[in-house]
Amino acid sequence: MRGATALAWIAARAGAGLGRFTRLALPPACPLCRTLLADDAGLCAACWGDLRLIERPYCERLGTPFPFDLGPGTLSAAAIAEPPVFARARAVAVFDGAARDLVHALKYRDRIELSRVMGRMMARAGRELLAEADVIVPVPLHRRRLWWRRFNQSALLAAAVARGAGIGLDLSALCRVRATRQQVGLTRLARADNVAGAFKVVAPERIAGRRVVLVDDVLTTGATIAAATRALKRGGAREVDVLVFARVVADGG
Repeated sequence: MRGATALAWIAARAGAGLGRFTRLALPPACPLCRTLLADDAGLCAACWGDLRLIERPYCERLGTPFPFDLGPGTLSAAAIAEPPVFARARAVAVFDGAARDLVHALKYRDRIELSRVMGRMMARAGRELLAEADVIVPVPLHRRRLWWRRFNQSALLAAAVARGAGIGLDLSALCRVRATRQQVGLTRLARADNVAGAFKVVAPERIAGRRVVLVDDVLTTGATIAAATRALKRGGAREVDVLVFARVVADGG
């Protein structure tokens, strides 16, 4: 185990170790507002109420919520007009409020202990995907960014989901082989151009013929997820589903 692979392995397990230490040293508290809790099961009532959970009815392909039930198996107009390269996507919540706060705290403020509670929530939201999955794969960072950031939030979340679901985790079969700009602030087209060809399956024997659940923190335009999915399919994946903590929903719907 060398270089970026070793860093990813260490980072993905750091969340579990820190979580155990925190539970021993401190009483259970809400990870966002620090309100004391009876146990460490998740958020306090106030922060939980600030989450806009995505539950059925939603588009069976994109996982975007519908305002009312249109019947089982219904696809959104977006999924029909531009079918995604992945099979299905699921998310815990809309990317605003408490969900955005959790993602930003994990990603930008080094709150890696949050991956534990977020991963548990993702395992519940993606239980139908995980029931059919063979392996869980995180969206990788390029080695330079991993070295600078010290951890990959997607790998931490993937490790938490894998532990909860009892499914194998592969941190190194999919690699980011080309450094890319930050996606924040780019247009949809620029995002797609930015990540085109950025990913490669370097261990196809661990992916070929398998149903993969691809894990990331946020689904925005889908450019990164699409590029990673294409790489997994070129590497022989039988099917790729996507599981994220939060997703951007147009017009707040």
